[in-house]
Amino acid sequence: MNSKRWNVCPPNPRKQIALSDGLGVHPIIAQLLINRNVERVEQAQSFLFGDLQNLYDPFLLKDMDRAVERVRLAQKNKEKVLIYGDYDVDGVTSSVVLANLLRSLGIPACHYIPHRMTEGYGLNANIVNHAQNNGVSLIICVDSGINAFAAAEAIATAGIDLIILDHHEPSEGKLPKACAVVNPKRADCSYPFKSLASVGLAFKLAHALLNEIPEDYLDLVTIGTIADVVELRGENRIFVKKGLPRITQTKNHGLQALLQAAKIQDKKFRPYYVGFILGPRLNATGRMGTALDSLQLLLSKDLAEAKVLAQNLEEHNSLRQKTQNDIIEEAIDIVEREVNFKDQQIIVLNKEGWHRGVLGIVASRLVDKYYRPAIVISTDGELGTGSARSIEGFHLFEALQSCSGMLENFGGHKRAAGLTVRSERIAEFKTLINEFARTALSVEQLVPTLDIDAEVPLSSLNLDLIKLVDSLEPYGEGNPPPVFCTRRLTVKSAPLVMGRDTLKFWVTDGKSTLPAVGFGMGRFKDALSVNQQVDLAYCPDIDDYTQEQSIVLKIKDIRDA
Repeated sequence: MNSKRWNVCPPNPRKQIALSDGLGVHPIIAQLLINRNVERVEQAQSFLFGDLQNLYDPFLLKDMDRAVERVRLAQKNKEKVLIYGDYDVDGVTSSVVLANLLRSLGIPACHYIPHRMTEGYGLNANIVNHAQNNGVSLIICVDSGINAFAAAEAIATAGIDLIILDHHEPSEGKLPKACAVVNPKRADCSYPFKSLASVGLAFKLAHALLNEIPEDYLDLVTIGTIADVVELRGENRIFVKKGLPRITQTKNHGLQALLQAAKIQDKKFRPYYVGFILGPRLNATGRMGTALDSLQLLLSKDLAEAKVLAQNLEEHNSLRQKTQNDIIEEAIDIVEREVNFKDQQIIVLNKEGWHRGVLGIVASRLVDKYYRPAIVISTDGELGTGSARSIEGFHLFEALQSCSGMLENFGGHKRAAGLTVRSERIAEFKTLINEFARTALSVEQLVPTLDIDAEVPLSSLNLDLIKLVDSLEPYGEGNPPPVFCTRRLTVKSAPLVMGRDTLKFWVTDGKSTLPAVGFGMGRFKDALSVNQQVDLAYCPDIDDYTQEQSIVLKIKDIRDA
């Protein structure tokens, strides 16, 4: 039975008692907080009970004062502003927040989102002619621009002002030419929270300009934050906690239509619905063509028009799924035939004509399957465009920096990145980045680890305890759902494999008997038998499918006892 390496967090009774007494919470909640590096009472109060009033002053962001001053000037002079966004969910929602903000200030605005296939990622100098032809004197670039030195110089030369709102890593500490560069990751920015998505920065600009917290924007801020997989700690946690209930109550016609098309308008919203249902639909148009359809949907003021656009997104998403699945199949075949994991700790694949819009998804699937960092490159003649995804402990951006001399362009952060490379240099790049990995990655890091919060008796689980545990929601990056383990459980029923490769069986510790369900874990069926003893890692959950609530164990891993 293939299993992950279990990392069971050791209990810390001293800290547990201090937190439990200081907060008045159950000891297990205290331990779960400690496991998430929330160890002080004031930290824990902020984590559990943080509210909009706990958000930081937006003017603590470096250059926020300059950004506000320049937008106020545009408002005074009735200037036309161009919002330059990105084609992912964070970029689209950021653009919509900025459009709503400028509209509320009476500032005329137009939009531009680069085409993924023909223009690639980020701010480019082509925008100068477009801006001049449309009478634009100020560009607000959001979710890109931090490393767009040539484009920023061209914009400045044309006499157009530029504001950059970006959360990506600055390259070697340099900043592009602009009237304001708002990025908490600037070396000279002392803002207390560094992990805002770009939609969070757009929200901050709105807060600064409106002199109040713009709560009506929280539905879009929540969607962009979750979809960009930034950590759900600090301000991001507050945004999402307060914004999730607003999604089903949204006044945005486009979002209303999208919820209806996806058949989730009546759900109690969790991050899952954003990450796996709304996010992929909003991303699909940018992956398969232009993100302008997603932008137009969320800007729509007409519900009938919004329903047509939402259906269009559904069709794009279906095409995206088929395209990615075909490429994943090809990529796995290449790995199985050509990749020697003794020599290659990083998977680097390339093929002519792979659809560039789904390369990031393909790389993620390869990481999931082989637990290696993966870089997937689509070549088009002399140039290759790639997406990269990583594993815990391997910093992709630093790895790409080590190969910067042979790359045409690259950007990103520790877990995800993009790059362009000349086709004739791909083999050399593959060799060099694997040389870097040999010193940066240990053998232990290449075995997937399952972090487990606590070892508990099965009989200790009850509905009240699980409801207490759920006070840690919303879960996401940086705050995963709590995982427990119980050892030497007896398999009580013959395992069944149901729809979508879902494994189900019952387990008992002699005192309590509960159902265990493993999504995508049908491969374990033949390794299990009635009366066998197993160690089980799981997320306890409440099954409210029927009127009578009951406990279900959502399996994370199974081992022989």
